Amino acid sequence: MTKKLVAEFIGTFWLVLGGCGSAVLAAAFPDLGIGFVGVAIAFGLTVLTIAYSLGHISGAHLNPAVSIGLWAGGRFGAGELIPYIIAQVLGAISAAGVLYIIASGHDGFSTAGGFAANGYGDTPGSPGHYSVAAAFTCEVVMTCLFLIIILGATDERAPKGFAGIAIGLGLTLIHLISIPVTNTSVNPARSTSQAIFAGGWAVSQLWLFWVAPIIGALIAGFLYRAVFENGVDSDFPKK
Repeated sequence: MTKKLVAEFIGTFWLVLGGCGSAVLAAAFPDLGIGFVGVAIAFGLTVLTIAYSLGHISGAHLNPAVSIGLWAGGRFGAGELIPYIIAQVLGAISAAGVLYIIASGHDGFSTAGGFAANGYGDTPGSPGHYSVAAAFTCEVVMTCLFLIIILGATDERAPKGFAGIAIGLGLTLIHLISIPVTNTSVNPARSTSQAIFAGGWAVSQLWLFWVAPIIGALIAGFLYRAVFENGVDSDFPKK
């Protein structure tokens, strides 16, 4: 279990540092900024690289919603849920701390720009200033589809060796769709880490980025298990 938790810590650290780091440091860099597309690709690359480097150790969940969705789908033991979620949140917060140290080395840096935090309404967390209803709907649906991709790509009947590619590209597409709405969460750990440093509005809106992704993950897990498993038991432990 210790190896699994360390892998989840490192993997989630990399996701936040790579994904949120690209948003904070590189997205709007004068004349050469990578923009929304670059940030979307960065998030996908973090998941793809960790899936192939540490996935064989912990499953590379990197996300409390993913762990909960895999539990709902019968792929993950309930006894490991809380330790995984704690490791993921701690990894995310640690990465945000490193990112803050790096970003604050630039004159004029301020978290007032949002620090890649997620949000809705008239805040930096929603570039398009979408309503709470739109944000909630977006996060539920995007997380649900992300878990469908994960459950399908890791199904024992799926082609072997390609799950990381499908999952990484899936997360990239999700970001391409939803960055304008909520800065894209689908990951409560990622949202928590940035909200802590952004403070204020980001903390007050953090509830949505736990509740909505978890609802979406539960829908996907129960749906996939009921409709697509065809009675085939997973090799993942059940407790």
